[in-house]
Amino acid sequence: MSEAVVSQAAWVSPERVLSNDTLVVREPFSFMVATEMLDPSIESKLNDAYPRQNGAGFLPYEPETCGEAFNELVSQLIAPEFANAVGKQLGIDNLSQYPTYISIARTLNKRHGTIHTDGKSKIATMLLYLNPAWADNSGRLRFLNKIDDIEDTVVPEIEPLYGTLVAFKRADNSFHGHLPFEGERRAIQIAWLVSEDAKSRKGKRGKLSSGVKKLFGWVDRKVAAGRKDNAHRD
Repeated sequence: MSEAVVSQAAWVSPERVLSNDTLVVREPFSFMVATEMLDPSIESKLNDAYPRQNGAGFLPYEPETCGEAFNELVSQLIAPEFANAVGKQLGIDNLSQYPTYISIARTLNKRHGTIHTDGKSKIATMLLYLNPAWADNSGRLRFLNKIDDIEDTVVPEIEPLYGTLVAFKRADNSFHGHLPFEGERRAIQIAWLVSEDAKSRKGKRGKLSSGVKKLFGWVDRKVAAGRKDNAHRD
């Protein structure tokens, strides 16, 4: 990593997470929403460093496929002080003690975003969006009261705009999803997991899924085309 990147001031800060401007919700489950987390001046740098991906959906983070600025941003997102600030907003003590699993999305198809809670191996999940604009009526994240009603939102839907960060504590009722969308939707996902064993299992599944998506992406798109708005994963 070059000296120029190493000496770069923090692009994301714990103070911004803990700001009074951050939306924090405790019921029906804990989540937070913070906007303008990133300075517009680094947007082009991150855009140039964003990984090219073969396959849609969240794929395992591979530092060697990313530019230097992108890797620097990821390192700041998983830094202990930043993780603990997110944990504080979610009501989780010392979130940084848990292992992380990182995945990146560049494009989605209509299969993605069905209503779900996340698996029990996750303590919490954080998403940082990196899209310069969002005109589409679909693809906006929704935190939900029910697993079978995409319209029963806890708060207004969240546009996946550059610098918008959301995080939530995994629970049996942490329902979330978005309306069917196909196209570019850039996001970094950080998941804090219950154990190193869970991280190893998730890594193996992620690599397998990534390989399948690269080989049979056209099948995935065809299957996804008929998805219903309220589709969900139990």
